[in-house]
Amino acid sequence: MYIGGGNLKGRAVPSKYLPIRPTTGKAKQALFNILQNHFIWQQCEALDLFCGTGSLTYELASRGCKQVTAVDISNGCCNFVRKNVKHFKLDNVITVRSDALSFLRSHTAPFDIIVCDPPYEYVHYPVLPELVFSRRLLKETGWLVIEHSKRTSFAEHPNFFEQRTYGEVNFSFFQVSKEHSPAQE
Repeated sequence: MYIGGGNLKGRAVPSKYLPIRPTTGKAKQALFNILQNHFIWQQCEALDLFCGTGSLTYELASRGCKQVTAVDISNGCCNFVRKNVKHFKLDNVITVRSDALSFLRSHTAPFDIIVCDPPYEYVHYPVLPELVFSRRLLKETGWLVIEHSKRTSFAEHPNFFEQRTYGEVNFSFFQVSKEHSPAQE
């Protein structure tokens, strides 16, 4: 696994076996190409929910996000991310060991970007956008991005504005107001 952009571009992330499914390199590159056209990294506060190996966390931090909060329920994943954050000297990353839904229910400050990469068999997919929007965890111009398999669809959600597919990886994009969504411009 390599970091694809920012000041750590090209750096390898020390590998360790963790029982997870990281976002593919092609899909991750495509996602960050989309995000960089809509956000000024240095002004962003981001949340990586279900951070796993931290692949998306390192990308966000490397590109200069003000702060990245990495959340995972696995102690092994959190320790792995903490070790790499220290290795890469990323002082803009906070790692939190928590269940994703508990974190969303208890957190109060909004984010510019929330990326969620739960296991594809995760049964609470529909709850994720509901909690984000009911708890007002996105800033007015912020985006929620949920990675999922083709078996999951968010097209009927009122805050959904676009889905992109890269091989087996699907990203659904949501925002507070659909009035200025990229799909409508």
